[in-house]
Amino acid sequence: MSSAEPAVARPAAGLDAAALERHLAASIRDFSGPLALTRISGGQSNPTFFVDTPTHRLVLRKQPDGAVLPSAHAIDREYRIQAALLGRGVPVPRVMSFCSDATVIGTPFYVMERVEGRVLADCGLGPLPKAERRHVYGEAARMLARLHAVDWRAAGLSDYGRPDGYFERQMARWTRQWQQSRTRDLPAIDRLLDWLPRHLPQGGVPGIVHGDYRLGNLMLHPTTPRLAAVLDWELSTIGDPMADLAHFCLAWDMRVDESGGLLGLDLDAEGLPTREEVVAAYAAEGGRTEGFGLFHRVFALFRFAVIHEGIAARAKAGNAASDEAAQVGKLSENFAQRAVDVIAGAAAP
Repeated sequence: MSSAEPAVARPAAGLDAAALERHLAASIRDFSGPLALTRISGGQSNPTFFVDTPTHRLVLRKQPDGAVLPSAHAIDREYRIQAALLGRGVPVPRVMSFCSDATVIGTPFYVMERVEGRVLADCGLGPLPKAERRHVYGEAARMLARLHAVDWRAAGLSDYGRPDGYFERQMARWTRQWQQSRTRDLPAIDRLLDWLPRHLPQGGVPGIVHGDYRLGNLMLHPTTPRLAAVLDWELSTIGDPMADLAHFCLAWDMRVDESGGLLGLDLDAEGLPTREEVVAAYAAEGGRTEGFGLFHRVFALFRFAVIHEGIAARAKAGNAASDEAAQVGKLSENFAQRAVDVIAGAAAP
């Protein structure tokens, strides 16, 4: 997960353009240079670049430089899931080439076609007319339901994840991530590490889980409020779709100054839906919401807190993908405490 800062183009210093051009010329049909590279700032995870040539308009995604956590920055999985979803009712960019050889530009990477459109990371959808905002949220909810309905076995993803015991493994993974990236003691995290394992839900019908489904990873058509692409599949797997729905609903548990959330806004005055409206739109499109509730909301906040602590750890190591990573990492305490407050509110008489 990344912050809701807007993407901004900047020079692509430190990337061997000549080596990249040789690789792409050998792996993509009809490709020819010279190429121009532009770094896209915004986000905290895998560095992203525009690659422009006389013949192609591409996007390159790579792992961050330096040491990374063992299961993080899964460039190969991003490439595979997008290739599998092409033509299955979920709009994804067409992937063109994957390179596992870190000697080419310093880390593994892949390239995909560039989709034209708008990414509005601010959950308030400020640039859009108020009349379009509920529609965009409805589109996002319906697209999520369609993703979860994809036959992942028929798409060749039978070995892409283990569908059973999803939240047990997620708790193990994010507990491990916390232990590996923590920069301080947070009592709220300790409280969550005690509460969550004791409230694990029964597993739902498994499906493809995007892992970071939010407005900042959805591209709108350049001029209309329809979805043009679902982006950033780094955390995707096979598991419990309720994790995606809860993650998308984080917007209602974040303040405007916390990744551009909705908490505290007059939703109706801003033309924005409630959390309940979005869940209803998801269900109306065929999404299964049985058992969706407190655990999922608390888990989403916990995971978000751990992700932000990872951002802080990368900033401390000096290789974060965003210049503002240190500041964003401080939000981990906010989200962990909010999860504790949600639990307390649910337990109150």
